[in-house]
Amino acid sequence: MKTEKLYPVCKNYIWGGDKLVKEYGKTADLPCAESWEFSFHPDGLSKLSDGRTLSETATPDDLGSNCAGFAGVPLMVKLIDANADLSVQVHPTDAYAGARGLGFGKTEMWYVVGAVPGACLYVGLREPADPARIRASALDGTLVSLLNRVEVHTGDAYLIPAGTVHAIGAGCVICEIQQNSNITYRLYDHGRIGPDGKPRQLHLDDALAVADTGAYRAKRPSAQTADGVLLFANKYFTASRLTVSGTYTFTADKGSFRCVTCVCGAGVIDGTGCRAGDSFFIPADGLTHTYEGDMTLIVSANRKYAVGIDLGGTFIKGGIADDLGNVIAKGKVPTGSEDGADAVAARIAGLCADLLSDACMTADDVAGVGIGVPGMIDTVRGEVVYSNNLGWSHFPIKNEVQRLTGLPVRICNDANVAALGEAKFGAGAGMENVVMLTLGTGVGGGLILNGKLYEGSGGAGAELGHMAIVLNGECCTCGRRGCLEAYASATALIRDTKRAIKEHPESLMSTQSEINGTTAFRMRDKDPYAAEVVENYISYLAAGVIDIANVFRPQAVIIGGGIGAEKENLTVPLQEKLDRDMFGGKLGPAVPVIPAALGNTAGTLGAAALWF
Repeated sequence: MKTEKLYPVCKNYIWGGDKLVKEYGKTADLPCAESWEFSFHPDGLSKLSDGRTLSETATPDDLGSNCAGFAGVPLMVKLIDANADLSVQVHPTDAYAGARGLGFGKTEMWYVVGAVPGACLYVGLREPADPARIRASALDGTLVSLLNRVEVHTGDAYLIPAGTVHAIGAGCVICEIQQNSNITYRLYDHGRIGPDGKPRQLHLDDALAVADTGAYRAKRPSAQTADGVLLFANKYFTASRLTVSGTYTFTADKGSFRCVTCVCGAGVIDGTGCRAGDSFFIPADGLTHTYEGDMTLIVSANRKYAVGIDLGGTFIKGGIADDLGNVIAKGKVPTGSEDGADAVAARIAGLCADLLSDACMTADDVAGVGIGVPGMIDTVRGEVVYSNNLGWSHFPIKNEVQRLTGLPVRICNDANVAALGEAKFGAGAGMENVVMLTLGTGVGGGLILNGKLYEGSGGAGAELGHMAIVLNGECCTCGRRGCLEAYASATALIRDTKRAIKEHPESLMSTQSEINGTTAFRMRDKDPYAAEVVENYISYLAAGVIDIANVFRPQAVIIGGGIGAEKENLTVPLQEKLDRDMFGGKLGPAVPVIPAALGNTAGTLGAAALWF
């Protein structure tokens, strides 16, 4: 299926106006209250230019793999023109709707396309109120006084979770992205009379059963993706605002379709003219698509999300990431391992809660929590068998964090998840066979074989830093001698730098107030002793890389970690040695040595990717 312009179904509710017809090009009788731009709901199916409905035309591949977990397409997109105040209403949760055989509940968000001066939205309660007070206010006509009234302007956006008491005020044109549901419980309707001459029906019992009676606090996530500035995200819909000025291209993914709604300006979408009010369906086809013109677009899709935790000796870093590698919330807290494993697990749980709050999400919106942990990890049992960095032995971190968060948890060695992050979203994106080495305090290794993370029996394998490259060589922290880690870690590089200074006091390196892993690299062009340290370091590292290439023949070897920040200063000479000494040399498949691309986010993204 190609990109298609959508033809909506319009609804002429009594509070509607004429803007959707006169300003946004809809063909409808007046008053025109809503146009259902992207809809798979039986109450109003959006159509294509040939009259077929999108629901009967789009295949599962067109919609994307993320929709497969839902009973149908999980989102709708509407344009709304409120010529008068809408009723004060509330929508049910999935649990409440499902228990009554009504399908989905309804969480929604509003993007303000236009607003007359003084126009407002009513979003939640100003202060907590018990159901009895809300009922009494609904019956005596004072309910609006309990609501959080917000004067709005073009470009404002608000999330309306299921259970939030709300109303759109007169004078607002709204782009609404919502769950695929048409269930509304009215609390108050300004005494309006319906087409049958009777007051419109209220649903007080159902509304009060689902209403959130706490105070509403407005919040927005802060993130930028290829689809623009993120507005809101949850497991049903992800909505972003994209400003196009000129030509903008992107490559669609196989995870989700996109619904693109123009709310301002004009242009061309994949060769078809576009004006304010038009919507387009872009399939999940993996192809390149083009927007041209000067326009503001609301881009809606269905993405998957997970929490990624990178557990280090000093800090616990975390983020919420989507299945394309976009981080929409991030944070960190001190590890405090001296307080014990239980205290660290509690800090992880607290960080998860903070991340969900910052992303305006609930636990139900994420697939789970992934944790990268240093040490020997039993991924099946969810246990840290041994971690010298943390001082842990046989700690059941998976069960403990699950208990504290209520979320499913997957764990893995930290180097492995960094490799997974780079392979999926970074330097190795699109490759099936990748090896990553992280050159830090130690040397971590990660293997992606045939597109899957290889961990070895019990999750204890892939310890590439502990293969011996020098018989009876330097002592390693593992107890052996001659390991790659004893020669290619930052610790080893600092040791060798200090040895060179001691043996050659005339070295310019001796003038440095601090000796660290960058000292020899920084001074190699003006100090022959520094150059010798660097050459020896690269030679030892190359010995390990060549062995790895001979065993696995990956599509790439990715170099990360603190020393990996040297990038081409490291990878170019490594490549020369690898091409010269690898089995078969250039007769076999090439093995590029490339710098890592994700920096400090590799661990977080890789941990989240345990769920994708």
